[in-house]
Amino acid sequence: MPYEITVENFINGEFEQTPKYMDSPDPSTGEVWARIPDSGPEDIDRAVKAANDAFQKWSCTPEEQRSKLLLKVADLIDEHLEELACYESRDQGKPLWLARKMDIPRSSYNFRVFATSILNHIEKSHFQEQFETLNYTSRMAVGVAGLISPWNLPLYLLTFKIAPAIALGNTVVCKPSEMTSVTAWRLCGLLNEAGIPPGVVNMVFGTGARAGHALVIHPDVPLVSFTGSTATAEKIKTATASMNKKLSLELGGKNPALVFEDADLDKCIPEAARSCFTNQGEICLCTSRIFVHSSIFSRFVETFVDATRQIVVGDPRDPETKCGPLVSKEHWEKVTGYVQVALQEGSKIFCGESVDTLTLPEKNKNGYYVQPTVVTEVMDSSRLMQEEIFGPVVCIVPFQTEEEVIQRANNVKYGLSASVWTNDLARTHRVARKLQAGTVWCNCWLVRDLLMPFGGMKASGIGREGAQDSLEFFTEVKNICVKCS
Repeated sequence: MPYEITVENFINGEFEQTPKYMDSPDPSTGEVWARIPDSGPEDIDRAVKAANDAFQKWSCTPEEQRSKLLLKVADLIDEHLEELACYESRDQGKPLWLARKMDIPRSSYNFRVFATSILNHIEKSHFQEQFETLNYTSRMAVGVAGLISPWNLPLYLLTFKIAPAIALGNTVVCKPSEMTSVTAWRLCGLLNEAGIPPGVVNMVFGTGARAGHALVIHPDVPLVSFTGSTATAEKIKTATASMNKKLSLELGGKNPALVFEDADLDKCIPEAARSCFTNQGEICLCTSRIFVHSSIFSRFVETFVDATRQIVVGDPRDPETKCGPLVSKEHWEKVTGYVQVALQEGSKIFCGESVDTLTLPEKNKNGYYVQPTVVTEVMDSSRLMQEEIFGPVVCIVPFQTEEEVIQRANNVKYGLSASVWTNDLARTHRVARKLQAGTVWCNCWLVRDLLMPFGGMKASGIGREGAQDSLEFFTEVKNICVKCS
């Protein structure tokens, strides 16, 4: 079988072939287009050794020099935007325009933010007069960081881990998702071109069960940053429970939108639809439950369904496409399974799967497509309202009072994000404070400030990411006490 791309591991600044490979399909056609290394513990061992060998010199490299190297990486990502966007769309299924507009620009921005922030952090100091001692803090890199990134925003989220880790003097071993490995592999060449020293960034491709597990339990990897499912995070916590590793876990969500009776529906509905169906709903921050005040419920549903039906589903390379395919056949089966649950429970499906007929170009008919689907008349206890679907399926339900909707919105195991739609400023602040979510957007969605903390509550994660929070995770702080007399 001819492959368009053969991905190779990247260890100690060099690309390495492996004896075992896996096929990687193009989700828009179902046809294999790339092959990915099926790495194991021996590959992780070599990568960790390379990272360990590089750590001492890299951690002692002046921050200004590290910053310049990161900015060079950002420049190279920008220079290769079109190439990387095409790979990302082909590998993951997202519309090409979205990869151009969001994924790749955000990847370079990640490097720029952390290249700048490391030059501006402030240490603490305190003079104790009674003891005539000066105490001050100093931060030091931890060592080799294990970074495991997901398949939905491949380069976007991988660079959100690499950039702070190496900016702060750590070296890294990365394990990207085996379903979307191509842009991570291409990034390795850009790291070499930018002058990142060998061993600072190592990339090992393969499955979570083999390569990922070997990475998180490796005795020479003192910290692990993982973005992915809550179920996998539980396995990581169990596997590392006795090892005292630092863990950062950014996990799933069941994100609510609360639409009050005074909401500006002309602004709310297009933005709410975007929040449900961007990237085929394959973003942990996507809205999957919409609570609408009963006085505007019928109007909201009618207008929202009309907006949803305007979303073009098709070839990711077509500029008119707003929804591409899901990432894999297995994920397609999971998402469409939830639609079958809705039918079995007697819920009403207004548009999408099982109601409308999807027309696709001939070349895309074996792709993993799911139409944007709107479900109503669903109980809060339903699996559709409790479990993360991670696809273009949203439930819309009515509510009566503010207290009621806050309680219902919080009545899931997740706590990643939420959005509130109202023109009452006092209500905005009151409701936002009561919602159990790491991020609450008010009259907007997915407006990100990388200087602010990002992460979830409850089953949505442990720890936060962002300029200050990543600084704290990827370093150890020490107190130095000096007797002054």
